[in-house]
Amino acid sequence: MPLLMSIKKTASKKTISKKTSGVKSSVESITEDLSAISKDLFGFMGVTATPSTSYNQENDTFVVTVEAGDETGLLIGRKGETLSSIQTILGIALKQKVGDWHRVVVNVGDYLEKEEDYLKNLATSAANRAKETGEPQSLYNLKPAQRRIVHMFLSEDKEVSTESIGEGEERYLVVKAK
Repeated sequence: MPLLMSIKKTASKKTISKKTSGVKSSVESITEDLSAISKDLFGFMGVTATPSTSYNQENDTFVVTVEAGDETGLLIGRKGETLSSIQTILGIALKQKVGDWHRVVVNVGDYLEKEEDYLKNLATSAANRAKETGEPQSLYNLKPAQRRIVHMFLSEDKEVSTESIGEGEERYLVVKAK
């Protein structure tokens, strides 16, 4: 049986909270649902992982923080691809359970914080090179979420501007001195 169907089947055994009379499901209820779905998913994957679920009101995001010990690298995958897939599966399963789309972010072993620090250092380095040389600095091979982090971080620097150029897989970010 496909994994998503197993999760959906497990989720449907519990009380499903959907929109009623225009009122959205409560944050606590959705957090509990996501917690159950997360535990089921990691159980189906056969990994020893302890997920904890919370709600970030500032970003309107449900966050699943996973402690996986020796299996952290396995859950993150190459360049975060497995982590991104887990995040997608949880988002779809949560939508199936509660009836509405909610943003779900999965963080395994502080990967997101480490990646953000790396991207901020990369952005600072590119901005400094652009200021020193006056030449635009291109940053390639960034995913949309990574480009967004760089754009947001450098938006605070009034001496540089950023722009994404290209389409699809060929899209890249350019840092220019003002």
